Amino acid sequence: MDLGAITKYSALHAKPNGLILQYGTAGFRTKAEHLDHVMFRMGLLAVLRSKQTKSTIGVMVTASHNPEEDNGVKLVDPLGEMLAPSWEEHATCLANAEEQDMQRVLIDISEKEAVNLQQDAFVVIGRDTRPSSEKLSQSVIDGVTVLGGQFHDYGLLTTPQLHYMVYCRNTGGRYGKATIEGYYQKLSKAFVELTKQASCSGDEYRSLKVDCANGIGALKLREMEHYFSQGLSVQLFNDGSKGKLNHLCGADFVKSHQKPPQGMEIKSNERCCSFDGDADRIVYYYHDADGHFHLIDGDKIATLISSFLKELLVEIGESLNIGVVQTAYANGSSTRYLEEVMKVPVYCTKTGVKHLHHKAQEFDIGVYFEANGHGTALFSTAVEMKIKQSAEQLEDKKRKAAKMLENIIDLFNQAAGDAISDMLVIEAILALKGLTVQQWDALYTDLPNRQLKVQVADRRVISTTDAERQAVTPPGLQEAINDLVKKYKLSRAFVRPSGTEDVVRVYAEADSQVSWDSSIEKEPNIR
Repeated sequence: MDLGAITKYSALHAKPNGLILQYGTAGFRTKAEHLDHVMFRMGLLAVLRSKQTKSTIGVMVTASHNPEEDNGVKLVDPLGEMLAPSWEEHATCLANAEEQDMQRVLIDISEKEAVNLQQDAFVVIGRDTRPSSEKLSQSVIDGVTVLGGQFHDYGLLTTPQLHYMVYCRNTGGRYGKATIEGYYQKLSKAFVELTKQASCSGDEYRSLKVDCANGIGALKLREMEHYFSQGLSVQLFNDGSKGKLNHLCGADFVKSHQKPPQGMEIKSNERCCSFDGDADRIVYYYHDADGHFHLIDGDKIATLISSFLKELLVEIGESLNIGVVQTAYANGSSTRYLEEVMKVPVYCTKTGVKHLHHKAQEFDIGVYFEANGHGTALFSTAVEMKIKQSAEQLEDKKRKAAKMLENIIDLFNQAAGDAISDMLVIEAILALKGLTVQQWDALYTDLPNRQLKVQVADRRVISTTDAERQAVTPPGLQEAINDLVKKYKLSRAFVRPSGTEDVVRVYAEADSQVSWDSSIEKEPNIR
């Protein structure tokens, strides 16, 4: 480790005085002008992580659904997963170190993690379409090169595509080719094979309007479109040609405001979806004949996917361990439908996709989605092998179901939640089942719910347990919530401290909007 060179380069990426940042579920995020030093240092850290794991590590420059003036960075571990928790702590420590402490912190990390500094290192880098992203990517590259690491800059990618590249490179190509064409070909081939088996036809099932949040998803979906055009026609809106990234559009806007994005006209019962800025979230929606807006969020996406997977397993006679993973924000109706109607077990974890991902890995088939539309399905290696064998050995009808399941496995980006991958899976299932968007929506009716943010001086006064559904401190808070919930049918509520800002998040649902509104009026302190 050439400490002199690191000190020299670090001075060119100096840390602003007094700036303290925390590596969270989504890595670092803040105003773009404050991130140059962080990017340089994450390049350094990626090299150390690569040396320690003897694997390719990814660095993604993005702030996802945040406003255009923000940016961020996160590291991707060898199998396309989120960075290991112990290395999140190293990231925070390194990002916040003063210039004079940089050498010591790097040496400490190397010693704690037993990093062989003579080991080769390889880092892959991707970025979103923000004006600041190209320059910040170069800062990452500076960090990688000063520590002697090799790199490949993929340039503009969706976040899930970078996860895919890392996974491919570390599995010797078994998962797929680590190129953008490899990604397009793998997903499209599986999608086309699946939709060939659909009995329904016509534009009613094959046309989709896509709001791309003025982000990277528009560029990549347009590049990919001709690969699957025989199975699906997509119309792109908010494609970046005008309008700001995530401004009045995108999955987060649609989910939180419960209305369509600007820049998209929707006819009655047209099927529409929205990506977020880096294309790792997706939500669906439509207007009914009376003009009412209907949102189909991550809960309903998980329900559609897990139900279809279970049907295929029953068809081929396999009794695999399938589970759905949700968070406390999942609508109670979705949980009841899965458990009571579909007989699929449901598990709840803390908020943050990394928690869902880890839990989903415990099953033969794990389907996880946050209500915001971030999720995927994971299949164990043993299941993949078993399904491929079944597709070759079973009699005709069962072989067809096994082949569908094999295509579904190939269609998912198992390295991460992926809006493009999820969109193709959803479209294939709707076509195969002959479902309209209204019929999908009618699987169950969401309980009316509300989410609020309460500004507080110190969010740490509230602590929780039971996957954030029960408050432990301050004393008496949970009891007060329980007393309020008892007054209304099918009601549930919780409070939890935000993981990123000094606010407390409040969620409540009940059997009717009247119940919720009356509870607010009677209990103004809930605000």
